[in-house]
Amino acid sequence: MSAPVVIVTGGGGGIGRATCIQLGARGCAVLVVDRDLAAAEESARLAREAGGDAVAHAADVSDDAQVAGYVAAAEQRWGGIDGFFNNAGIEGPIAEIPDYGLADFKLVFKINVTGVFLGLKHVIPALKRRGSGAIVNTASQAGLRGVGGLSGYSASKHAVIGLSRAAALETAPHGIRVNTLCPGPTSTRMMANIHAAVSSAGGDPSGFVTRIPAGRYGEAAEIATTAVFLLLDAPVFLTGAEIPVDGGMTTP
Repeated sequence: MSAPVVIVTGGGGGIGRATCIQLGARGCAVLVVDRDLAAAEESARLAREAGGDAVAHAADVSDDAQVAGYVAAAEQRWGGIDGFFNNAGIEGPIAEIPDYGLADFKLVFKINVTGVFLGLKHVIPALKRRGSGAIVNTASQAGLRGVGGLSGYSASKHAVIGLSRAAALETAPHGIRVNTLCPGPTSTRMMANIHAAVSSAGGDPSGFVTRIPAGRYGEAAEIATTAVFLLLDAPVFLTGAEIPVDGGMTTP
């Protein structure tokens, strides 16, 4: 059997890179998609060093033609696609709703929602051509509850869960599973940026950790391990689920 072929968007970032490396260690072929080509190339190099066949591909996930382009690139190189980690996203500004800029809100939705939608739009037909497959969309613990000061991000991640549920229902008859990964705060660039924004506004970012029952942030490798399980190992019967990896943060 040939190695599974997986596309990873946001592959140059913390969770995306960790996932590419773990997929490489499993012998996968990985198309590393990111707006930042240099970051994607570094992730691809690390995935190859881990044992996979990985190449970088620069694309804006909110651009229809560029999304179609990364799907075509994977199919042309490897003959098909088996998995899709629909992971690219941005956090947007930290501001209460009256002060939240409309342009900022639209940009967060453009990347976090339109980007996920376009990925589904173009990858699902490719998986149908393959006869089966797995999709993992990255939402957040902020998609499972409200988060003050991050209304755009939280709303966009709720939308990702809605898209995932619809996609799971549409694709289950085709042997395709679609699940949503909901990370808690993780030690990546995103949380570093949030810390800096809170601190620059005179706030105390230590409050983020105190709300996590596990008492710490997650590590990118921990989130990646769950993504790889959902992409490669989960049973076909596991579809339409939201999987929190958040140290107990969203436990009722």
